[in-house]
Amino acid sequence: MSADAEAERAEARRAFAACAGLADADWEALASDASPRRYFRLRRPGAPSVLLMDAPPEEDLAAYVQVAGALRAAGLSAPAVLAEDRAKGFLLIQDFGDATYTRLLARAEADSDPETERRLYALAVDALVRLHKAEEAARLDRPRYDADLLVEEAALLADWALPVLLDRPCGAAAAAEWRTLWRSLLDRAPATPDALVLRDFHVDNLMRLEGEPGVRACGLLDFQDAVIGPRAYDVISLLEDARRDLSEGLRQELLARYRAGMGAAMEPAEGFERWAALLAAQRHAKVIGIFARLARRDGKPAYLRHIPRVVGLLRRRLAAHGFLAPVSDWIAAHAPDLPALADAPPPSQPPSQPPSQPASPGPTQEPAVQE
Repeated sequence: MSADAEAERAEARRAFAACAGLADADWEALASDASPRRYFRLRRPGAPSVLLMDAPPEEDLAAYVQVAGALRAAGLSAPAVLAEDRAKGFLLIQDFGDATYTRLLARAEADSDPETERRLYALAVDALVRLHKAEEAARLDRPRYDADLLVEEAALLADWALPVLLDRPCGAAAAAEWRTLWRSLLDRAPATPDALVLRDFHVDNLMRLEGEPGVRACGLLDFQDAVIGPRAYDVISLLEDARRDLSEGLRQELLARYRAGMGAAMEPAEGFERWAALLAAQRHAKVIGIFARLARRDGKPAYLRHIPRVVGLLRRRLAAHGFLAPVSDWIAAHAPDLPALADAPPPSQPPSQPPSQPASPGPTQEPAVQE
């Protein structure tokens, strides 16, 4: 954005805040992430702080308002929308503070406090149980997380990870084969109940809200790209996170907590486990591609530090589930050095040569906050 355009945008933000009665507020720009949105904390003496969301014109703020309302109706904590100007891309929303799971877990790790980790994850699992039992939320008018979208997301590995991380293009035939195998795996997956899938349910988007009862103590962020799809996706997003390691013992404990919490509403174990394995592999492939794209296209190489962890998660899933052999075979044929990235130091920069145009770019909807 040019300096003139930025000045014009800043003036529009201040005019929006003034219309909401915040002309005299102090402004604090919050750190940006992988999304194109910007956030500002507005403070006034004697009043709770609020956040101003500044979204690009192409973003559908109606989706944020819709999903926030559905989450709150389900008894969960999503920021209340206090004022809006959808045409200009501005929302004024409730400020949940700074107690993100990421910060709290880092502090717990520094203090050698595994019990805090256990409590925070248990609360997040309980929030998912509440969401997955909310029948109205599952009927929300949102796009479906169908095979078309899941295949296009998985294709990000072929389109971006190979040229950026491995310094080799993925040819059109190999890219088409990658899409075809994912389509086949998804077409053979068993039926599964629908849920409202938040798509980025992980520690960076969860907050601990002091004073709130039960699952309302888990604050939810970045849900505007929610879709209707398999329950297992957000469970995997939480328990196989690109950002931090989770012990296998705690992961199994939390899966058992989820199953117990769902009770009679839980789908058959075999079907859930197959979807969990399939979506874990799909998500890890997608995230590897997204991190590569963020580094190259968006100039955000910091996310490359997570590549060894995500490749390791993908490698373990492929080794554990025979039905995912087509994915393993494709990687062996077209990206044989990809699995070794799990054991290598994270790259600090992508290769200097730009990748060739992705073989089959296609429209890909992705979560708004991606590492």
